[in-house]
Amino acid sequence: MVRLASADRPDVLVLQEIPVWALDRLAEWSGMSVVADVARRPTFGPVPISAQIGRTLTSLRPGLFRSAFAGQGNAILLGEGLRVAAHEVIVLNPGDFRREQARSLGLGPIVRLAWAKERRICQVARLEQGIVIANLHASGSLGDPRVPAAELRRAVTFAEGLGRVGDAVVIAGDFNVAGDAAALDGYSAPGPWIDHIEVRGGTPTPLRTWPDERRVRNGMLLSDHAPVELDL
Repeated sequence: MVRLASADRPDVLVLQEIPVWALDRLAEWSGMSVVADVARRPTFGPVPISAQIGRTLTSLRPGLFRSAFAGQGNAILLGEGLRVAAHEVIVLNPGDFRREQARSLGLGPIVRLAWAKERRICQVARLEQGIVIANLHASGSLGDPRVPAAELRRAVTFAEGLGRVGDAVVIAGDFNVAGDAAALDGYSAPGPWIDHIEVRGGTPTPLRTWPDERRVRNGMLLSDHAPVELDL
């Protein structure tokens, strides 16, 4: 999927839910420079394991185990000539933030416990070209879309704080919210589902979603998310 997504030489490619073992291979697969951050390290239950062991365990039943053992990370891939001036990461669901939001939103105990289950991050890269790229993977809705919406607001505030006057800001990734909950004030329109690229500054084209046939290889549909893209 990485080779396919990078085949038309995009300037920027953002990825989420990458197995930790694969982070070191992204540059080889894509031919792009890579800014990668681990969201959740490989574990067997509560016990940390190596990325290779996580890969081996996942290979037994990949459709079932998914990232249960392999961990996962986010990555921003950059084309030739794009250089990173600053790189920061924020955890989207730290304990103090979850407790504050749970009280504010009146979340029940089941949602509170589920929200704490998996560490989520937003990575931000400010490019020398005057563009801030934020790549996030928000928590699932847990039955309440206000949870990922709260993380989205946290990510946007963090990303905008890293920018300078006149910078374009791009918020991209798996927001885990759709519709009005994904719309950001002052940004371009969100996508039709939970994966979005929203831009403040510049003149972005409308978001395009890949049709399924574009990502079928050898009878297999690559990725359970259809990629989205735009030009800026």
